[in-house]
Amino acid sequence: MITRPCLRLGLVVCSLLFAVALPAQQDWEAVKMKLTPLRGGVFMLEGRGGNIGVMVADNGVLMVDDQFLPLAGKIEAALAEVSDAPLQYVLNTHYHGDHTGSNEHFGEHATILAHEKVRERLAAAEGKPAAALPVITFDHGASVHFGGEHISLLHHGPGHTDGDSVVRFEHANVVHMGDLFFSGRFPYVDLNSGGSIDGYLAAVEAVAAEVDEETLIIPGHGPLSDKAALIRYRDMIRETVTLAREEFAQGRNIGDILRSGVMEPWAEWGTGWITTERWLQTIYDDAQ
Repeated sequence: MITRPCLRLGLVVCSLLFAVALPAQQDWEAVKMKLTPLRGGVFMLEGRGGNIGVMVADNGVLMVDDQFLPLAGKIEAALAEVSDAPLQYVLNTHYHGDHTGSNEHFGEHATILAHEKVRERLAAAEGKPAAALPVITFDHGASVHFGGEHISLLHHGPGHTDGDSVVRFEHANVVHMGDLFFSGRFPYVDLNSGGSIDGYLAAVEAVAAEVDEETLIIPGHGPLSDKAALIRYRDMIRETVTLAREEFAQGRNIGDILRSGVMEPWAEWGTGWITTERWLQTIYDDAQ
């Protein structure tokens, strides 16, 4: 395994905080769940952590991602608002705790399906019970036929992590991109978990080319989106990465780039957890 330079220490710490320490700091009782109907029995469920996709059929419920473990009861209550049928499947878009934290609760009764790297990384995490692990895994892609819907899962290669899946509800024309899409924000590319900026961009480009103007897109974080928003996101990544790499090639450091103002056209994208400085650091570290 190649170890990246210690310059990446900041991102290592941030990654650990994001995946492990953050839940301990939350006021879980204050979290409100918001369930938004989309089409074809598909819903978007927001709480705290990654956005959840839900599909309700006559014989059961399917869910994409499940946020943090302390929210499992609130998630169950939200599902009960739209169906009294049992949860049958949980699809994980990647392994991060804000998307898989409730696996150990729902996995007691539902079947969890994910990319093989998701199982590997969750299995390596200390204290994870067997119920938290996907029991069906795949390499490149998989299909779930559920309630008359064809649900496809496609792995485009290393992007946000090394085990990302894009989930598409074919008939409903709804796509859940997991953390390959942070709507309105700079992306988080977890280099320490096998992520890749070029791979991330390639995945975004592939999805943007496949969806149409009617597609509803559930991002990993941020509001419900569409093709136009995804194309803006794609263009932002292309332009900021190209610019930053050119600046780094000329010997400029992150401070120089920030002071020059050349990133100002994208300043609004850095208002979330990934600031402009942190995004530049990721671009730099990715090249080392």
